[in-house]
Amino acid sequence: MTFTVAIVGRPNVGKSTLFNRLVGKRLALVDDLPGVTRDRREGQGRLGHLEFRLIDTAGFDEAPDGSLEARMRAQTEAAIAEADVCLLLVDARAGVTPMDEHFARLLRASGKPVILVANKSEGRAGEPGVYEAFGLGLGEPVAISAEHGEGMEDLHDALAPYVEAAETEAEPAAQEAGGPLKVAIIGRPNTGKSTLINRLIGEERMLTGPEAGITRDAIAIRWQWQDRSVELWDTAGVRRRARVTDRLEKLSVADTLRAVRFAEVVVVLLDATQPFEKQDLQLVDLVAREGRALVLALNKWDLVADKRARAAELEEAAERLLPQVRGVEMVRLSALRGHGIDRLMPAVVRAHETWNRRIGTGRLNRWLEDMIARHPPPAVKGRRVRIRYITQTTARPPTFVAFSPRADVLPEAYVRYLVNGLREAFDLWGTPIRLHLRKGENPYAD
Repeated sequence: MTFTVAIVGRPNVGKSTLFNRLVGKRLALVDDLPGVTRDRREGQGRLGHLEFRLIDTAGFDEAPDGSLEARMRAQTEAAIAEADVCLLLVDARAGVTPMDEHFARLLRASGKPVILVANKSEGRAGEPGVYEAFGLGLGEPVAISAEHGEGMEDLHDALAPYVEAAETEAEPAAQEAGGPLKVAIIGRPNTGKSTLINRLIGEERMLTGPEAGITRDAIAIRWQWQDRSVELWDTAGVRRRARVTDRLEKLSVADTLRAVRFAEVVVVLLDATQPFEKQDLQLVDLVAREGRALVLALNKWDLVADKRARAAELEEAAERLLPQVRGVEMVRLSALRGHGIDRLMPAVVRAHETWNRRIGTGRLNRWLEDMIARHPPPAVKGRRVRIRYITQTTARPPTFVAFSPRADVLPEAYVRYLVNGLREAFDLWGTPIRLHLRKGENPYAD
């Protein structure tokens, strides 16, 4: 069992900065604006020789039930319930506030061990706040500066007894071969990405609601699907670039793009009532350019009236608008109702298998001879272009190199003809294909 540490505190005390410091990466969004973090975010923390699961939480204010702030508070309370130890962060420069006292009462009531941490204590300005934190009744505060990395040794000493005791009791866990399947879910704002993830994992893990743009961070969640470990990434909705003017939204979009680069399979979630808008097409093109496996998910399918006619219409639109991922699989579902959810993960696994496919050199060159015999390359400036040889260099995505003495003059249309032929002959539907042309003879002729 993994030892879990939750970072708790009011808004803008530096919880996400400490989270980034402990995981060793800039995973959580950080900004001077209070309340940037909304969902609870997880990462693998390390401090000296200590390793633990780390949860970053939202700082919350009192709010009426049903409001966004109330749903954020529920996320923080869930993180406290999961944690083995809680780090209560206070701002040493601002001193102890009534909200800090509220968090202290909440943590005492939870019965979880609490380590009081006075952040922003670098320099003399933080000294009065460190002494004031004694008044919370949680023992001696650990003075740190998460931004500058000061006081990490003291935090290590405070955490070590809890982590080492848990490691002694825990049985060694078996390492999973190959690691989890990494799946990112992206789309325009309010298409139902967080609702879909909650439905998949069977719990209200992600913050959802009618408000657009609730999700700000790209949140990774470990999940077991059948006998396979999956890492699901929920991401912020991406609007058209011209509409993104707020600095925080730009950070959220950058976080989404980073999740795409980390993923193996990307699910682009479309609104079935308004599919294939310009932003949807740009997101699919982004996934193709990054070379990731792709699945299209049509959400809100329960709102479509004539489902048979609409399905045929959307299949035709995908064929026409998305030639770079021709044959991509489309899954029709309703995240809210749970309809069609069971078809999504099998489609993801099929896309992942296609993305990893390798084809033998002999098969490729027999296929190339047949393609050239059926439709020879056109003559350029009165001279024929000969393609001597083809081989697959890598998978993930399938990447091929063709050798020709005049590779630089081969028309783009003929390259597309070869790419489409690769899809049909070797069942590479829906995945990006790289075909590079190189000058030279067959390197394996001898």
